[in-house]
Amino acid sequence: MHPSPSTPAALSRRTMLAGAAALAGATATAAATAAPAQAAVTPAAAADTSARAGRRAKTVVFRNVRPFGAAKPTDLVVVDGRISDGPAPHGAKVVDGGGRIALPSLVDAHIHPDKTTWGGSWVSRRPASGIADYVAQDVELFRSQRRPVAERAYGLMSHAVARGTRGMRAHADVAPAYGLAGVEGVAEARERLRHALDVQIVAFPQHGVIRSPGTAALLEKAAREGVIDMIGGIDPIGFDQALDEQLDVVFGIADRHGVGVDIHLHDRGEKGMLAMRGIVERTRALSLAGKVTVSHVFCLPGLTDRELGSIAADLGEQDIALTTVAPSDSLVLPIARLREHGVRVGLGSDGVRDSWSPFGDADMMHRAHILGWVTDVRLDDELNECYRVATHGGTDVMGLAHADFRPGAPADFVLVRGECLPQVVVDMPRRDMVVHGGVVVARDGEFLA
Repeated sequence: MHPSPSTPAALSRRTMLAGAAALAGATATAAATAAPAQAAVTPAAAADTSARAGRRAKTVVFRNVRPFGAAKPTDLVVVDGRISDGPAPHGAKVVDGGGRIALPSLVDAHIHPDKTTWGGSWVSRRPASGIADYVAQDVELFRSQRRPVAERAYGLMSHAVARGTRGMRAHADVAPAYGLAGVEGVAEARERLRHALDVQIVAFPQHGVIRSPGTAALLEKAAREGVIDMIGGIDPIGFDQALDEQLDVVFGIADRHGVGVDIHLHDRGEKGMLAMRGIVERTRALSLAGKVTVSHVFCLPGLTDRELGSIAADLGEQDIALTTVAPSDSLVLPIARLREHGVRVGLGSDGVRDSWSPFGDADMMHRAHILGWVTDVRLDDELNECYRVATHGGTDVMGLAHADFRPGAPADFVLVRGECLPQVVVDMPRRDMVVHGGVVVARDGEFLA
């Protein structure tokens, strides 16, 4: 059940995110006609294919399944982790799908697994009046946890796999209070889950880059040691109060070490737009097109259509991706309008049972459901689009190949009972089987370690 609006009182994540924003006119799930381009095969993938050429292919047949809810069941033939259009060889392993719907696995384009208390004791939270209060409580929670980051992150990330997640962009706090414990813990969990989950790690300066002395050096160290994939940032004006200094540090590290950028931007109005223009300018100047993401981007939903079209054109030109966690109808990104300009937009979970909020479950099918709820969709095509954002949208943000059941696509899919995709988005049935690279990694909602 969708929670009803709470009475204004102590600041919460919901009230902080949804407080004063203007109502967005466009919904995120208006039908989009142009499908995003399939991600190119990476050199690593090509090398892996070449390495397999000299040995016998591993084939699995998933029998009696209905891709995207098709009326007639079919067989999915998987060869070395990819969908094949050829016949299954004699003696191939067979997995019975029992007539279930087969759907592409989901992608969480924005989550904070290092902060979570998932699987642990209940944590009572105190009032907070802004980001500074929240980050202070982050430190208290971190110090009070008996379980290390790696254990807590693994518990949450493996749970996400059991709910059908194939890929995840994980933000991990980097600050003098933690050193690199967050990114190292998430990296350890990533290694344990490498057979079941594709993970990108962002070194996220939650305490600020400039206002927290020593953070810039830690970000540099994380990039130099190769433990992370992206450098993060946070509200260069509203929180760090140092637009040019923060962006120069973040983009400088990314440029020197060949990593990407993913910046949290909660600032609204002109503060947010000034930061967006600075991000676009630096992306262009450093030739980082395709390697930059901006998360949340609360300054966009309140723009006029003309203003939105102008910034969307710049984002599309520089291939700057965006992510949303669909926190409310007034703050969810106008996804359909952005896609008209070729902007990649993914959906994420954000924080899960951390010091900021007791809510969250890292279930991206649930998040697709929330996206439909906050944008008030009704039509089947709109519900289908919610699922597309939670799958191919995040896939595009992470630069993965689409798991769309076409020949050569990765065999990453979930099997559920249901009538059709729109009904699945609404009812969120149990994930009876989760397949990653042609291997069953979860059954009946439980991760297979």
